[in-house]
This record gives sequence, C-alpha cells and structure tokens, in this order.
Amino acid sequence: MKRFFMLISFVLLAHLVSAQNTFRAKVFNDQTKAALKGATATIPDLKISISADTSGLLTIPNIPNGKFEIEITYVGFGKSEKVYSFPMQTPDQVLTINLEPSTGELAEVTVQTTRTNQNLRDIPTRIEALPLEELDEKSTMRPGDVRMLLGETTGIHVQQTSAVSGSASFRIQGLGSRYTQLLQDGMPLYSGFSGNLSLLQISPLDLRQVEFIKGSASTLYGGGAIAGLVNLISKVPEKSPELTFLLNGTSAKGADASGYYSQKWKHIGTTIFGSYNYNGAYDPSNTGLSAIPLTKRFTINPKVFLYMDEHNSGWFGVNTTYENRLGGDLQVISGQPDNVHQYFEQNKTFRFSTQLSFTHKIDEESKINLKNTICYFDRDLAGPAFDFKGRQVSSYSEVNYVRNGEKASWVAGANLITDHFTAEPPQNSLSYNQVTIGTFVQNTYKANNWFSVESGLRLDINNPAPATPSSGLFILPRINALFKITDHLSSRIGGGLGYKMPSLFNDEVEQDDYVHIQPLNIGNTQAEQSYGLNGDLNYRCALGDEAVINVNQLFFSTRVDRPLILQSNSFINAPGYLNTQGAEINIKLVMDELVFYVGYTYTDTKTHFNGISELQTLTPKNQLSFDVTYEIEGSFRFGAESFYTGPQLLSDGTTGKDYVTFGLLVQKMWKHLDIFVNAENLTDQRQTKWGSIYTGSLTTPKFKNIYAPLDGVVVNAGIRIKLLNK
Repeated sequence: MKRFFMLISFVLLAHLVSAQNTFRAKVFNDQTKAALKGATATIPDLKISISADTSGLLTIPNIPNGKFEIEITYVGFGKSEKVYSFPMQTPDQVLTINLEPSTGELAEVTVQTTRTNQNLRDIPTRIEALPLEELDEKSTMRPGDVRMLLGETTGIHVQQTSAVSGSASFRIQGLGSRYTQLLQDGMPLYSGFSGNLSLLQISPLDLRQVEFIKGSASTLYGGGAIAGLVNLISKVPEKSPELTFLLNGTSAKGADASGYYSQKWKHIGTTIFGSYNYNGAYDPSNTGLSAIPLTKRFTINPKVFLYMDEHNSGWFGVNTTYENRLGGDLQVISGQPDNVHQYFEQNKTFRFSTQLSFTHKIDEESKINLKNTICYFDRDLAGPAFDFKGRQVSSYSEVNYVRNGEKASWVAGANLITDHFTAEPPQNSLSYNQVTIGTFVQNTYKANNWFSVESGLRLDINNPAPATPSSGLFILPRINALFKITDHLSSRIGGGLGYKMPSLFNDEVEQDDYVHIQPLNIGNTQAEQSYGLNGDLNYRCALGDEAVINVNQLFFSTRVDRPLILQSNSFINAPGYLNTQGAEINIKLVMDELVFYVGYTYTDTKTHFNGISELQTLTPKNQLSFDVTYEIEGSFRFGAESFYTGPQLLSDGTTGKDYVTFGLLVQKMWKHLDIFVNAENLTDQRQTKWGSIYTGSLTTPKFKNIYAPLDGVVVNAGIRIKLLNK
C-alpha cells in the first residue's frame, strides 16, 4: 500500500511539472534587426512580468496549460499583443518578435475617426494621432484644458477671442473656427453657441488619444468640417483598475484638482472623471485688466460600459460642467466698482450632455454601431451695458454598418443632427432651429501592398424650420490614395468638397459680445461651399542601431466660395471667395531615450472679394516649433520647447509683432507618484509690453485684436497620485 501511494504521488507530481510551460522569445527592432535588451513581457491574467536579457531574450517559466495573452513592450516602440496556447506545439522553440519604432505615425495606433478602427499606417486618409504617452506629458503642462495641446500642433493656431475673459477658438490651416469641428468620441458636442468656450472646459486627464484630420472632412461628419476636425478619444476601462488624482498649482493664481477612476469586470465596467478648476484674476502687466479672469469650474463625467456577450457591447455617459468666469477691471472683480472702474465680462455656463454608444458584432468582419448624444448648454454673457442669454439644445444620432474585409472595407450609415437655439429678449430674434439628415458611404480598397484608395460620398439635406437660415441639399464626394513607394517612403494624396450652413456664431461675434449683431437675412444668405486638396510625403528610416528619423511634408489648399462676412453688424455672403494654401513639415528624431522634434507651418490665406486680394487677419504666415525630450520610461522626463509665431495682419490695418516663447518641463515618476514642474513663456512675451490692448477709456474700453500672450511667464507644479495603476 505504501508503494502504491508513493506511485500515485509521483504521477501527480509529474503531471504538475508537465503542466508548467516556458515561453521563450527574442525581441528585435523591426527596421534595424537590433536586439531590444530590456524589453518587457507581461501576462496580465497571471500577473507575471519579466525583462529581456542583453541579447533580447525573454524567458517566462511556470506557465500553466491554457490560453494566455502576452504583451511585449519597449519604450519608443509599438506594443505586441498576442494570445498563445500552452503547451505549445514546439515547447523548446524560441520565437522571433519584431517591434516597430514609434516614429510620427505610430504603427500600432488604431484610429476611430474614419469609423473603420484600422491601423493608422494603412489608412489612405491622412490622420495624425497623439497617443496616451504624449497626452500624459501634455496633461502636466496644462491640466485644466486642452488649449495648449491643440496650440502646439502644426497647422493649428489657437486664437484668443476675448482680452479679459480668456475665451479662445482654434483654426486649422488658416481657416476660421466655424470651419472646424471638435468631436468627443466621434460625436459633435461643441458647436454653435457652445463652441467658443469648449477649449477651456475640456481636461486632458481622461483622454487616451487625440486624432486630427486637416483638410475637408465634411464627407465623414457633415457641414462645418471644411478645414478639418479634432476627435478627442476618452479612456475606457482596461483589465487592470486605475485610480489617479492630479493636483496642480500655478504662479498665475491657478489651482486644479482632478481625479480619474476606471475598472472593468466581466460584464460591466466604469470610468469616472471629476475636476475642479480655479483661477484668481491675474494681471501681470498692471494694466488694471485681467489677463486671466476669475474662474471657478466644476466637471463630473461618469460612464458605464456593458459587455453583454461576445457580440454585444456598449456604454452610456453623462457630462456635467458648470463654470463662472469673470474678467475685466480688477476693481470690479474684487467687488469695488466706482464711476471709472465699471467694465467687466462675465460668462456663466452650464453644460449637460449624454452620450450613448452600442455595437453589435455580426461576425468577425462586420458590425453595426449606434451613437447618440444630446447636449444642453446654457450661457449668460453679461457686461456693464449688455446681457446676452441663450440656451442651445443639440443632438447627434448615427447608425452605421462596418465591414472590414481582407481587400475592401465598407462603412455605410445615416445620421440626424438637430440644433435648437433660443435667445432671451431683447436678442430673441437671433433664435433658430436647424435639422440636418445625412447619409454616407465609404470604401477603403487595398489593391496591393503598395497602393490603396479610400473614397466616400455623403448626401446632406438641411430642412430648417421657420425663422432659420436657408436650407439646402449637398452632395459631398471625397477621395484619398495611399502609395507605399518603398519600405521607407509613402505618400497620401486626396481631396473633397465641404459646406457650412450660415451661422451667427464665430470669432467676430464673440469679440463683439453679441451686442449689435443682427439676425441672418434668411432669404439672401447662402451656405458656404469649399473645395480642398492635400498631399504629403512621409519618409521613415533607421540611422544606425539606436536612432530612427521620421520626416513628413504636407501641402494643402482649400477654397471657400461665398464666405460669410460681417458688414454693418449683419452677416452677408462675400462677393468672391476665400483661399488658403501652404505647407507643413514635421521632423522627428528618436535616439533611444532622447527625442527631437521640429515642426514648421507656412500659411497663406487671402480673401478675393470684388477682384481685390487681401491677406486674412490674425493668420501668421510662419510658425515654427522645436521640442526636445529626454525620458527614462517610468522614472524621469525632461523637456524643452520653443515656439516662433510670425507677424499677423490686424483688423485695424496694422501688423502685430512676431514673438518667440520658450518652455521647460521636469517630471520625476515613481510607481504610485509623479512630481512635475513646468514653465511656459520663459521669454515673457506679452502683447501689453508692446502697447495698449484697447482704445478709449478704462470705463468703456474698445479692445484690439489679441494675437500674442497676455499672461507672460507662468510656472505650474503639481503631483499625480496613482493609487491603482497598470
């Protein structure tokens, strides 16, 4: 009997030993074939993580039988994620895994803006993406909003629209803010009356990716995307829970506190983001007026994710933001007005929106998606002699069918957009209703390994109710082609048509505080229509064993017929067209932990009215940026950046000065804590140093165009606490 038990024990032990497997793989740079020493392999389900030796060899012992996903990462390279079955068919096999360098266009970035969720490098439409790693750096530079994030991107210019309230809009390739769309998770939440303060009310902490399309995107998203669009992609729950808090303070009397939590269970998940942002009235130039207004803002954004089965999933979210922004005379802000000190601008806003997304997976290649968002926006803009109040209720609903085949991918769908604005007396004549029904179809065809083409067609029907701008039927085609000329050189060429329905809401009206604006002349106002072309060359190669360079050259041209202009406080269609053309160049050099980046934008934007050509105001022809970053992943980051903005034509016929700003960032990271210090505009460039920003008296100032910073040197410092992190 004793021998029998010994035999049973031996068999059980042998079985347990045989159930333990070993994973072996060598990790290489896909371009240079150099071994990536220190690459990390992780099995999330087993909570196992191990690093490669000097030869790039990974060895993970004691893996039980079954199927497990193994993630392999290396700083500066794309991630490899693959499911392996154990025991393997060849247990002693040493696998070869090649990682692609993350240079400019990240090989592993999947973009959502074209709705096909394809790899960035394989999409004929030119899309730029900022992944989570770069957003992590930007969130420490300005944790309260995304203005800096957009302003540091080539081809995008952030334009301040108020001298004392800090409100701003963004322009793509020289075209005004009304020609661009700002999306969140593929849905337009910030447009019309709710658009002008949007940049200041979005925090980057809960974003995992930002995608840019420069040039006409109206075929994808309808009217208003003539210049392009920016899509802010929110974080989603991952396998490991996350709980992060960020606390930040600035030398300009600012303070930010925000928190983010996410967790995923088997059939349900959640993300919760909340923030409180405060800024005291700040006047570094002692002008008596606020360069930064007194600001109090609160945001809460919870989401629930459902994973019903392998075919059905979705999420529902709510976004609530309240802000009180008071700028103007510091004596008025402090509650001590008198006969001289009377000027102020106060913005009280309340934003409440819901977002719903549902996906039904039909099979491995096809799925149906449903989207809906409803947004309520209430704004009260008050001054010493005016009080403009309005409410906007807008909605966006879409259903689309996606099929991703080996050779061809299809997207077809329809959407409904509604926009209802109600202005309170005495400006109630500015109220309007707008309804747009759109259908679209898009095909991406991969002819062979070196050529693919993406074509699309959209039909929009604008059917406004009474007391609304003119209706219209618009057919919007577009086509983009991708040429992979060599392993190192590729090119994209494309173009499309666009349109923009007449609207009162743009930068000019915002600067005038809606005081003297007249309603649109419905019968005599037509939609603006555009024609856009762009083409680029992208070169990427290795320089030795440790360095990789990426060079991207873009050329663009867009023409807008019958642009809406403000004349005697009324909007009319201009007798002619607006044309913008130019070029962008981006150069990125990655040398192990050291990254250099240079970006240059040349923009030539002119109006051609009544046969007379003139430069467009507030559009710098030349912009240059330089950035260098040294980073030891998970330990230390140092960054230095500089920006040059060329002269700009102002509306009074004068020319604004060119200027250079400079910034530094130092960040130390531990497993559960980051500490950062960031300094912006160390050259202390301020428009108030070059002259007064207003004419008339301090009691009733008439402000000039704001083309340069007003806040001067600003230093911020803070901590990020990661109680749960991946």
